[in-house]
This record gives sequence, C-alpha cells and structure tokens, in this order.
Amino acid sequence: MSVKIRLRRTGKLNSACHRIVVTDSRNPRDGRFIEIIGFYDPRHNDEKIDLERAKYWIGVGAQPSDTVKNIIRRAEAAPAPEAAPAE
Repeated sequence: MSVKIRLRRTGKLNSACHRIVVTDSRNPRDGRFIEIIGFYDPRHNDEKIDLERAKYWIGVGAQPSDTVKNIIRRAEAAPAPEAAPAE
C-alpha cells in the first residue's frame, strides 16, 4: 500500500477549498482517506497543517504531493505562535 499526503477538494463550484489528507494512492482524489491533517484555502491564502502528524506520516513512508510539500515548508518557516504566559 502506497500512502500519499495530498489535497482533497471541498467547497462549491468556483470557490474551492482543500483538506490535506493522508490516503492510499489508489483511492480517488475525493475518496476514502486515513486522516485529515490540515486544510488549504488558496482564495484567502489560509492554510493550516498539523506538522507533528505530517512528520509522523512522512517518517513511516508517506509521500507528500508537490503542493503539500510547499505548504509544509511554509508552515515550518512561519514563526510559531507564542503561548500565553501561565499565571
């Protein structure tokens, strides 16, 4: 079984949004998936990915698509949000 990390299209006609999913490469684009690890909205430049889960899946052999590779790269380069100080 070849596992891929790729985009799954959601949203209405002409206003696409995508979920970043881990799936078997034999499944269709919008078919069954193993896990949702993030989302990507190209119209609003909004993206979020669980880097911990992405690194886990890549570590066990999942192959990210080119677009997902770029999303992971941007997420790693972005500064992490600072946690609020505990009182």
